[in-house]
Amino acid sequence: MKPTLIKNAKLIDPAKNKIEAGAILFTDKILDIGAVASAPDGAEIIDADGAHIAPGLIDMRVVIGEPGAEHKETFKSAGRAAAAGGVTTLVMMPNTTPVIDDQSLVDFVLRRAPDRAGGVHILPAAALTKGLDGALMTEIGLLAEAGAVMFTNGDKPIVDSRVLRRVLSYSTAFGVLVAHRPEDPYLAEGGMMHEGELAARLGLPGIPAAAEAIMAERDLALAELTGGRLLVDMISSAQTLPTLKRAKQRGVNAVASVNVHHLVLNENDVDGYRSFAKLSPPLRSEDDRVALAEAVREELIDVIVSGHDPRPAEDKRLPFEEAAFGAVGLETLLTGALTLHHKGDVPLSTLIRAMTLRPAEILKLPQGRLAKGAPADIILVDLGAPFRLDSETLKSKSKNSPFDEKLLQGAVKRTFIGGKLVFQA
Repeated sequence: MKPTLIKNAKLIDPAKNKIEAGAILFTDKILDIGAVASAPDGAEIIDADGAHIAPGLIDMRVVIGEPGAEHKETFKSAGRAAAAGGVTTLVMMPNTTPVIDDQSLVDFVLRRAPDRAGGVHILPAAALTKGLDGALMTEIGLLAEAGAVMFTNGDKPIVDSRVLRRVLSYSTAFGVLVAHRPEDPYLAEGGMMHEGELAARLGLPGIPAAAEAIMAERDLALAELTGGRLLVDMISSAQTLPTLKRAKQRGVNAVASVNVHHLVLNENDVDGYRSFAKLSPPLRSEDDRVALAEAVREELIDVIVSGHDPRPAEDKRLPFEEAAFGAVGLETLLTGALTLHHKGDVPLSTLIRAMTLRPAEILKLPQGRLAKGAPADIILVDLGAPFRLDSETLKSKSKNSPFDEKLLQGAVKRTFIGGKLVFQA
């Protein structure tokens, strides 16, 4: 592979938490970075013209329809969408058909995805319980050995505390990460959006923030009891944050993620019965959104995810109460998060860190860094490029974005994976 030099760039280094002018030279790995003296003979030279270079994004929560629901998303379409959004590594949720709860299905993803995803690294998460039914624990050790990078029940919380305790206890023998989305299904049952004044005005049943806070308190207590590695998955409410902060201060082995939509949008985006903004967990109040952004700034929340959950038109273009929950997000993870940078709410280096280095550290991956010897998974980004999102132009098979018709700023110009150009705007 011939070397590539990108010059006249601004380098976002999430490890050093700083941004500086410079250049980067790479083949499949980064050869030199910073004040690069010159390019070797035969190297391709790209003038960034002041654009920013960052590590490729690592998205820890992506639903892909393959196998079983290829009409929603395939490895190929997910790979195209990821590359266009600057996502070079993603973790695939286990809620496929059949569920990824067996070693053969982990192997299926690891063998099939690389040939179809256009170079994007697709890493399988395995189910915590058989069939995601919340009752019988899967063979965590064998699944980890087969290549599962974390374990989760997706959007189906484990209600039985004894089962989750066993899962966390057993996981400690293998050092694996257990992701659990906190939501009390009895409090949330039948809810369509955040419980509050707007829900009452729209005549829609609400999901109280307490449904999340109560379950998060339990999950963190069980993590403390067992010593297991816990990811509190997709926090949406300010009520959950004090519990998380106290647990971290006590040394509980826990990290947390937030969906980018909950950092940028709020319950008012549902007004008018906009089914594209019907999410699980639901978009909450503006006070919740502000608190979540502050938690990212303080790094109390470790990771920003897309929550990519593709739904075809026949599932979303329905009356609000009949429409499915979920939104695509691979192509808007970065541009959505940049809204916080442009508003001055969160520093740029902190945002990039939450989508690169922190997920890499949590998943124990070599990616997510701009350093000599690191994999050349790199994105070139124009932070100032304004555009109005048209969902129909998205590369995902499904087009259900809550950012539809919204003005955004910041676009990926090029995406390199292992030094190979996989996307160019």
